[in-house]
Amino acid sequence: MKVIFLQDVKGQGKRGEIKEVSEGYVRNFLLPKGLVKAAEAGNIKTLEMQKASEDKRKAQEKADAQALADKLAELTIVVRTKAGEGGRLFGAITTKQIAEALEKQEGIKLDKRKIEMQEPIRALGFTNLEVKLHPQVKGKLKVQAAEE
Repeated sequence: MKVIFLQDVKGQGKRGEIKEVSEGYVRNFLLPKGLVKAAEAGNIKTLEMQKASEDKRKAQEKADAQALADKLAELTIVVRTKAGEGGRLFGAITTKQIAEALEKQEGIKLDKRKIEMQEPIRALGFTNLEVKLHPQVKGKLKVQAAEE
């Protein structure tokens, strides 16, 4: 029996796939649990429309992420902090502080976990960071650590 999977079923198929599955398994297990529906013409057409809609949404998300990456590349975020002799900071600048400064200075709300930093900034000056905006889009952000 041909069915359309509504959810991932281990060992059988992934969500959105159309596969041939034994009729007893479908009638006794998959259909009662709502994991599949019959692969009829109307259901297949609905599935195709959902896939097209999903692809369009993903393309829009990627385009938005690319536009944000271009905007971030032009910015320099200034984070003011206390510093001692030789430009060493008291403490360090973290991704949380950078995200807050970005929101305050430019009005761009960005999750601190998207800012990739191997270790906190501990000295005055400029630092280039990568920002993961989308699985396929990474942006650059320039951060300046300045003395208060």
